Amino acid sequence: MDILQFLFDGLLIAMQPINLVLVTFGGILGTIVGMLPGLGPATGVAVLLPLTFSMSPTGALITMAGVYYGAMFGGSRSSILINTPGDGAALAATFDGYPMAMNGKAESALAISAIASFIGGLISVVFLIVLATPVAKFALKFGPAEYFLLMVAALSMTSSMSKGNMLKGFIATMIGLAVATVGIDAQSGISRFTFNILELQSGIDFLVVIIGLYAIGEVFKAYSEINSGKKIQQKKFGKIWITKDEWKRSWPSILRSTPLGFIVGALPGAGGTMASLMAYNNEKQLSKTPENFGKGEIIGLAAPEAANNAASVGALIPMLTLGIPGSGTTAVMMGALLMLGIQPGPLLFTQHPDVAWGLIASMIIGSFILAIVNIPMAGILVRVLSIPPKVLYPLVLGLAFVGTYAISNSVIDFYIMIMFGLLGYFMNIAKIPTAPMILAVIVGGTMEQSFRQATKISNGSLEIFWGSPLAISLIAITIIFVGFPMIKKSLSKLFPPKKAVETA
Repeated sequence: MDILQFLFDGLLIAMQPINLVLVTFGGILGTIVGMLPGLGPATGVAVLLPLTFSMSPTGALITMAGVYYGAMFGGSRSSILINTPGDGAALAATFDGYPMAMNGKAESALAISAIASFIGGLISVVFLIVLATPVAKFALKFGPAEYFLLMVAALSMTSSMSKGNMLKGFIATMIGLAVATVGIDAQSGISRFTFNILELQSGIDFLVVIIGLYAIGEVFKAYSEINSGKKIQQKKFGKIWITKDEWKRSWPSILRSTPLGFIVGALPGAGGTMASLMAYNNEKQLSKTPENFGKGEIIGLAAPEAANNAASVGALIPMLTLGIPGSGTTAVMMGALLMLGIQPGPLLFTQHPDVAWGLIASMIIGSFILAIVNIPMAGILVRVLSIPPKVLYPLVLGLAFVGTYAISNSVIDFYIMIMFGLLGYFMNIAKIPTAPMILAVIVGGTMEQSFRQATKISNGSLEIFWGSPLAISLIAITIIFVGFPMIKKSLSKLFPPKKAVETA
């Protein structure tokens, strides 16, 4: 009853006219920022920082949170229409979202992405209300060894979903881990693989890698298809909605992926990219027709969209309850709150209930506002497919270069982006998946530091990696996901499916 009373008080705060304006403004800004390659929610929140100084703490947090989960809505738009993720969390939306658009189902793709985002976000807010404290305590059980094993499990899951060739998935993972080692080592201070280039000392930003592999790689791929007539622009557009059959197939995956995304998002440093890729892999493993994934399977779009929106809500848990940022975006939000005189942590809900519960209530309202805004907006955005390829792809190139420069204002990033664009093009020819590489680039640095911290704690003993029930569970999950495709393949050979008996 106390929770319901607090939530009711929070709704009264969130429904004040000024706060309704702020959550709408934040959500729309986040959607736009999410669609632009290279920006992402952290950039959007950082840009808002000067404006928050004149706001109340509640208003500032509501606006920044609106940008955060609004970007999760918007990130998939560019993934679906031009195969260019707005941020890492929207990466998995390219796997089946873009093929759906190329198959003439862009309307269904945009609709299910908005619906899955709405449901995933709304259910995860309920989880936040009920499970914030238990999940925060669970997250505290993750030490360096457990974080290392979690990332090994995530990489193994992503590598194992490679179409018919797990070896290629692990090759992509190794390339990504190699890219993650570029820069100054955080523990020793030694420069690694920088080739005396000053700009490489801070490492290669994963967003540059994503833009190169997907945006530039797609342009290279399309260049050879434009004159051959393989690229057919869409002229007619239908209603932005899904059929009953598509909904019937999608809703179980949305409900399965939401709690997964929420829990992964609550782990500091895990993030929406890992959550969405794990959800995608989970659905592919459970599917009776995994061969359809990557060809325009609507489940392959619904699952990661629900997961990454749930992860954005989950990432708020460690910040609100423990004072530990769960992601780069929540780190910026926490800094803004500290500057406004609010200390996130265990006492936030008792000392500043108006801030905490006003935020939670605004997220419920914000989910409805974003659903209302995004579906009509999709009807405008889908017209991108009617742009002639000879006009569209130069625009994609322009967005890619602008987005890359916005990351760190470095011209060197242009050369890195083009290099990864060529790599993406040749990986596509060789049928080497790019998802394991991207995830490895994102988690590689944290994974290495977690391994080294764990071995320091144990004085060089590897027993720490199986010294807790949680660690053993993560090892078991890794073995299951790596072995499951091989076991499934062996069983299908031993027990081939029976052919339907023809009846007279």
